[in-house]
Amino acid sequence: MSSMKTALPISLLALAFSVGGAAARELRPEDINTASFASIGTEKLAPGDPDPAIVRLQVLLDRAGSSPGVIDGLPGENVDKAVAGFEAMNNLPVDGRLDPEVASRLEGNAPVVESHVVSPEDAAGLVEKIPEDYGEKAKMQSLGYTSVAEKLSERFHMGIDLVHALNPASQFAPGDTVWVVNPGPPGDGKVKRIEADRKTGQVLAYAADGSLLAVYPATIGSEDNPAPSGKHKVKGVARMPVYRYDPKRNFKQGKNNKVLTIPKGPNGPVGTVWIDLTEPTYGIHGTPEPKLIDKVGSHGCVRLTNWDAEELAGMVKPGVMVDFVKGSPAAPK
Repeated sequence: MSSMKTALPISLLALAFSVGGAAARELRPEDINTASFASIGTEKLAPGDPDPAIVRLQVLLDRAGSSPGVIDGLPGENVDKAVAGFEAMNNLPVDGRLDPEVASRLEGNAPVVESHVVSPEDAAGLVEKIPEDYGEKAKMQSLGYTSVAEKLSERFHMGIDLVHALNPASQFAPGDTVWVVNPGPPGDGKVKRIEADRKTGQVLAYAADGSLLAVYPATIGSEDNPAPSGKHKVKGVARMPVYRYDPKRNFKQGKNNKVLTIPKGPNGPVGTVWIDLTEPTYGIHGTPEPKLIDKVGSHGCVRLTNWDAEELAGMVKPGVMVDFVKGSPAAPK
């Protein structure tokens, strides 16, 4: 099948980039709900400002089963890879480019941004802060969210800056109405085989008939702590796992030389879920830093956003094959 396309990848369509700590501009819900894909790269945005059209694109890709990771309105490789994943899922030429065919298949009339009333449950279980040192983490009761905004950002797959850009004056108190994106319900298929592509930084989940069910951006090992190679199997799933830190068996963190038990929580070292593999000490898991997926290496395991790891965990059973490969059909060319 021909792959002649003229559109540029999303990462080359805009000049915006993320600057840590920079405040994003205020966004109105209608800016996103009515945004046209044709406007991507045409607006002059300050560094770190979300592009409404990219927000809309990310949400629609997420709904279609090809995760962009964090929905933040910023261009980059994870957006390109999500487009490529959507192409692979729909038997289109795979190049990660938002051409008219891809755009037309993604388009829909359902609003992307919707209102949400902050509930008492949204404000429950928060902690003041998360220390970096594992020894300090081990002293805590749980590693929960540090704010309602952070909790909502993960629930709705959003970057924290986008949450604040949509709700610049909100205190996120119970009873407040806030704006969030709607990424749709999690996938509920049955995964037969998983590919963890170390070259492209993607996890691909396949059904028994060979069809592609879901695609996720992933951090798969690092140069110092490479991921395993070959084929392994899923042993089981642990939700809200505690984390056993063993500097002799895994890696050294700070000055911690003893075995530690790190409490559960979304801000724990492995996030909200651990998919255990038959290769000892290795698994597919969540993360306390979703914005760093496929940007910072892992300690050998496969790291996804918490929501992507939770979705995948709901579709696997013990015995599912996990194949570590280099180069997959869902990678942009």
